[in-house]
Amino acid sequence: MREIQMVDLRAQYEKIGSEIDHAIKEVLLSTAFIKGPDVKLFEEELQEYMGVKHVVSCANGTDALYLAMMVLGLKPGDEVITTNFTFIATVEVVALLGLKPVIVDPEPGTFNISVEVVRKAITPKTKAIVPVHLFGQCAEMEGIMELAKKHDLFVIEDAAQATGADYLFKNGTTKKAGTIGHIGTTSFFPSKNLGCYGDGGALYTNDETLAGKLRSIANHGMKVRYQYDNIGVNSRLDTIQAALLRVKLKHLSKFNKARKEVADFYDEAFARCRSISVPERASYSSHIFHQYTIKVESNKRDELKKFLESKKIPSMVYYPAPLHVQKAYSYLGYNDNDFPVTTSLCKEVLSLPMHPDMEKDQLDYITTNVLEFFDKLS
Repeated sequence: MREIQMVDLRAQYEKIGSEIDHAIKEVLLSTAFIKGPDVKLFEEELQEYMGVKHVVSCANGTDALYLAMMVLGLKPGDEVITTNFTFIATVEVVALLGLKPVIVDPEPGTFNISVEVVRKAITPKTKAIVPVHLFGQCAEMEGIMELAKKHDLFVIEDAAQATGADYLFKNGTTKKAGTIGHIGTTSFFPSKNLGCYGDGGALYTNDETLAGKLRSIANHGMKVRYQYDNIGVNSRLDTIQAALLRVKLKHLSKFNKARKEVADFYDEAFARCRSISVPERASYSSHIFHQYTIKVESNKRDELKKFLESKKIPSMVYYPAPLHVQKAYSYLGYNDNDFPVTTSLCKEVLSLPMHPDMEKDQLDYITTNVLEFFDKLS
């Protein structure tokens, strides 16, 4: 049996390596390392895949969030509502711009931001909502957009973990995660469903004015060479990363389908285990399983993780500690009583190996050992 990895990028490379090598070699031969043709071509191809009018690439997913908030003209002191159960980048960009992070509890089943909790958190100072499409499925965007329209708020989707997920509206139409709000953001970190071999990111929007300003701000504020209409930053997707992302984009639907098949295998294997809650699949969203995250009951999560390590099965806790307990954000004045769901999830969640190149013998070995752990307890 092949060694089990949380994300096996080598196995993926072994399958598509010849395509990757060719794409990188073409960039090396062209020497167009910054803003080469592949960058524009990748943006155009991603636009088509996402069904969005504009894709603006940038250096990483954190920059994408930062650029989105810069372009919307948010001012210091404005409140931005987001979830407490997310990677730190979602909230750090809010703080860096002098805005006030307002963090709220997620839903205990989907792990995504709760519309009702967001509703209660809105104040006259609220200017934006940042839903995070966590672990591979969409937050309840229809309700969030209704709130935003009612209160004249911006919506910035953090879709870094959900590239390719579909949101199903009540009228039967669908849109890709990241294309519903005013601006969507994503990351191409190597472990993402659509990942490069370094850092990379992008923004999505259907607003031409916003797209033009995003392109300007991401390139030092330039609109025409050496003419600076905006105060900007240097945040560019380099050409080599764009070239290999073009290759991976062609395979993305196949990769996401394979992830779902892995998730289905896990679901079926764990169906009889009362000590495990498998990931809830929302009726309004497909799930592309960036992570396969279970909840482990009876305070046995850490014991299970240690047991799996002894069997050479990796697992990860996303996330071990809520944002509100981090020293950098203690100034916000929150405590555990404000976030019962987040506090509970951080003690229960465990992500198992998940990638499109998992083999049946690996899955059999993982699920057999997980079930063995709980059988010994009973």
